[in-house]
Amino acid sequence: MDIFSIFSLVGGLIMFLYGMDLMGDSLKKLAGGKLESILERLTSTKLRGFLLGLGVTAVIQSSSATTVMLVGFVNSGIMKLGQTISIILGANIGTTVTSWLLSTAEIDGAATIIKLFKPESFTPILAVVGYLMIAMGKNDKKRNTGAMLVGFAILMFGMSAMSDSVSDLRNNETFKSILIMFSNPIMGILVGTIFTAVIQSSSASIGVLQALALSCAIPYSTAIPVILGMNIGTTITPVLSSLSGNTDSKRVAILCVYIKMIGVIVVTVAFYVLHSFMNFAFMDTNVSALTIAFVHTLFNIISTVILLPFEGAIEKLAVKTIKSKKDERETDVFDALDERFLAMPSFAVEKCRELVCDMANMSKECFKRATNLLLNEYNEKEFEEIQKLELLIDKYEDKTSTYLIRIAAKQMSSKDSKVVSELLHCIGDLERISDHALNVAEVAKEIHDKEISFSDIAIGDIKVITRATDEVLSLAIESLINDDLSVAKCVEPLEQVIDRLKRKIKAGHISRLRQGDCTMELGFILSDLLTNYERISDHCSNIAVCCIEISHDSFETHEYLNQLKSGDVEEFKNMYDEYKQKYALQ
Repeated sequence: MDIFSIFSLVGGLIMFLYGMDLMGDSLKKLAGGKLESILERLTSTKLRGFLLGLGVTAVIQSSSATTVMLVGFVNSGIMKLGQTISIILGANIGTTVTSWLLSTAEIDGAATIIKLFKPESFTPILAVVGYLMIAMGKNDKKRNTGAMLVGFAILMFGMSAMSDSVSDLRNNETFKSILIMFSNPIMGILVGTIFTAVIQSSSASIGVLQALALSCAIPYSTAIPVILGMNIGTTITPVLSSLSGNTDSKRVAILCVYIKMIGVIVVTVAFYVLHSFMNFAFMDTNVSALTIAFVHTLFNIISTVILLPFEGAIEKLAVKTIKSKKDERETDVFDALDERFLAMPSFAVEKCRELVCDMANMSKECFKRATNLLLNEYNEKEFEEIQKLELLIDKYEDKTSTYLIRIAAKQMSSKDSKVVSELLHCIGDLERISDHALNVAEVAKEIHDKEISFSDIAIGDIKVITRATDEVLSLAIESLINDDLSVAKCVEPLEQVIDRLKRKIKAGHISRLRQGDCTMELGFILSDLLTNYERISDHCSNIAVCCIEISHDSFETHEYLNQLKSGDVEEFKNMYDEYKQKYALQ
């Protein structure tokens, strides 16, 4: 084996790893965060958790990625530690799908039908089709499907390059003596563990072993312990991911280690004890890519069957190993913005959307409580609660916008990109709505502290504009949460009515002031109150327009508003007239 063969081996390995990474990323983008959401929600039973772990991992081709998700879920309080065990066991079997796909490289035969199933026959076609889908695809689904096909083609080309580069080793005595050394179970397990820990993927390391098996004579006595070690090595990824997490996330990582190590120890001891008595004849024969896939799958199935009844004991072992810290804080809502989810942009976007929806509802609650304080009996404790709620909304705005900016730097689908843009535009408006709601509460406090009151006519006017503002806020939030454009279109005409109400109420106050029925001091307070109502309706307009414009792949806010206000839109005029009648002053 010369220097050029080594270059070819390294190049093939890099192509193989890149192809696997590209294929996995494309599959995750195609899923659009649905797989992560399914894992998050549907784990009510052990069997369901097991099947979900198997299915999700079979799709994304990586048990490491699945376990990293679980670390993030547990760290953010989305999932409990006990729910993860059956999912991990399912993921261990799901990850073996890749090895079965790679075993197609071994298909041999002269018949045309058989040749069609050989990778060297169909992967060039997949590469061409994939490239055309990427270059000409008009939507993310087609482009991601194309990237998945290209990734698989690169993976198979890389495997072929690795296999060709080591073909000279088949009759190399030095290489054979090294393989004999690995037939020692402890040495083989150790090598497999270290190699997989370095490349952080059991699917990839199994693939490398399959590539070697295609060109070199590797006996079962060497392959079996190496495969067992590769299953342990893959746990390095969740372990590294959990280092910055809380106690429970570290327990998920140690669960992965225990599940693999216990499985390897039990299977190794049982197998080699039987071998010492029965002297399995196949141990000196050579493995194939297909039998490597079979051994890999068989180990994980046996390990799962053995460990599944002992989920509770494994959980207790993990809890005893990683003890709780006395001063560790409890999980809070912002833990959902976990660092690990940035590797899954679709899911990270969904977590942000959920928080923004919570924030929107809190802003609405803040306004309702403030107006209740204004129009009903004043309560100092309630005023303090409104202040606390407004501070919490500020925190939501700070944490969520920072996380959204980090997501925006990632590669994501056009759909997710739209959602990120929408949330970033709307989140500031929601925070400002809560600010103005607090201002309304402060007006109520001022009226109470100074022991003054509005006239009956002014109170009637305030109630009308309060109801209108409450409705426009409800419409804007509904359009944001439900992505309902028909509701969003109702916001702007009502916002115009609120502007009109403000002008009319101010004019009425000036008239009463001239007649001596009102005071300058109450006039300033009323003006401040009306300004806050108007600003809230303006921010509602911003939210609704944002929802409408982003859905149409543009953000020409001023152009859209100018079209509405020009009077050429019949639908707008009709809604404006309806709202004007609904909120007419007495």
